[in-house]
Amino acid sequence: MTAISEASRKRARAPVVVRLPAHLVVLFPGADRLVPLVARDVAEMVDGLDALWPGMRERLCDETPAIRRHINVFVDGRRAKLATPLAAGADVFVITAISGG
Repeated sequence: MTAISEASRKRARAPVVVRLPAHLVVLFPGADRLVPLVARDVAEMVDGLDALWPGMRERLCDETPAIRRHINVFVDGRRAKLATPLAAGADVFVITAISGG
């Protein structure tokens, strides 16, 4: 039996809360602004969103794959990448950039 670190336990498959912007949600019928998901990292979270609403991955990620240039993901207040781990109960915000002139 191997010892499991506290960090590994916290990253166990437990729900996180994903907050999606309203203008993204309207593109996916039946999508909610608050989505509880089970995910260990941001990439797995994106997979979960895409499983619920096909096409969501293409809205959030480019082909490299990375989070799109004009999309920001914040996990508990810190900017995240696809490899960013998610602790149980993490608060995840998906925010789109707003530009103007």
